[in-house]
Amino acid sequence: MPRAVYLLALGIFAMVTSEFVVAGLMPQMADGLDATIPEIGYLITAFAAAMAFGGPFLTIALLKMRQKSALIVLFGVFLAGNVLAALAPDYRTMLVARVITGVASQAFFGVSISMCTQLTRPEVRGRAIAVALNGLMLGTLLGLPISTVIGEHLGWRAAFWAITGLTVIAALATLAGVPRMERADGDDGGGDLRQELGAFRNPRLWLTLTTSTFVIGATFSAFSYLNPILTEVTGFSTGTVPLLLIAYGAATVIGNTVVGRFADKHTVPVLLTGLLLNLAFLAGFAVFAQLSVAAVVLMMGIGLVGVTMNPALVTRVQRTGNARPLVNTVHSSFITLGIIIATSVGGPAIDTFGLRAPLWIGAALAALGLVTLLPDLKRLRNGRSTPAGTTPARTTPAATAVDQQKPATETTAETAKECARV
Repeated sequence: MPRAVYLLALGIFAMVTSEFVVAGLMPQMADGLDATIPEIGYLITAFAAAMAFGGPFLTIALLKMRQKSALIVLFGVFLAGNVLAALAPDYRTMLVARVITGVASQAFFGVSISMCTQLTRPEVRGRAIAVALNGLMLGTLLGLPISTVIGEHLGWRAAFWAITGLTVIAALATLAGVPRMERADGDDGGGDLRQELGAFRNPRLWLTLTTSTFVIGATFSAFSYLNPILTEVTGFSTGTVPLLLIAYGAATVIGNTVVGRFADKHTVPVLLTGLLLNLAFLAGFAVFAQLSVAAVVLMMGIGLVGVTMNPALVTRVQRTGNARPLVNTVHSSFITLGIIIATSVGGPAIDTFGLRAPLWIGAALAALGLVTLLPDLKRLRNGRSTPAGTTPARTTPAATAVDQQKPATETTAETAKECARV
């Protein structure tokens, strides 16, 4: 695996840690900014909304740049927003800072995933995406608790300064260790706006993006409310819950690695299996949440097969559309939309039906995700070797260079393997 993929994961880790830091420091930030807890909660919503709706526009603005240069610019924008957050004298300034960092974070995800496809050969791209997305999983496992500890002992501003330092390290590592991709046909995997938007004329791409919304929405319906569910329904102490959340984060790292191994060759079967298991785990958690052992086992199951579907989701989207930055950024927006739906619906549902309601909502979203897989499953059952749109619309320059150097027999063999993939 190229070293650059791990460096991209470091950048994603820094940005995900910034995304989650508010959740761990709500009381301290409320006191420091003279705001209420619900108002601090809106900072999380603002970050997610900025990601979903602002990220693609920033990506469009950077299309003409080489992707490595775009990453450095995005680091700069993110760094500025994070410094503004650390210095914020009031709530409004903090709100602006969260919007800036949210927009930069989303665009960074899109460009990073696009670069993963250029840096690796086709048969290991799913694994490379999984490695990069381990930055997301580690943000949950390590970034959130570490930033929370820093904030509790040194003040919430210190947590943002720590993330600022991490961002600088990630930016310098990217500058030194990520190669400058050579342009092909006038660009390095980006392209002009007309080329980028052309992929969105494919109706199947929109259905594929919708699958991602439901998969991630189903998972975050549970994850967003794990703390109150585990304490008020299951009966765990508040001191035990952080340990359970760390275990959950470890499960996501394991699941993400396993899915990355199979995402290329068995994309749709992996998604089908993951959604079926997640549906079972969510429904089971809703029924048996009062039983401590069952609750922990089912929670860990959700960690293993929930957000960990990301490598397969990315692979499916890239094969249906293309591997360029805008498609990847819009895909990240659809994923973020799932988080917004899960958290916005879950809160009112708790008020009406109780703390088990988000788990049932998650199960319903998983079921809807299964419905969006039906067209691909039908093509599989009909014996088609390759669903239409499974090959990216354009071969990336790095892949082209590698393929040109292969013997004809090897290329033919890989073509046969590609045709067998789903």
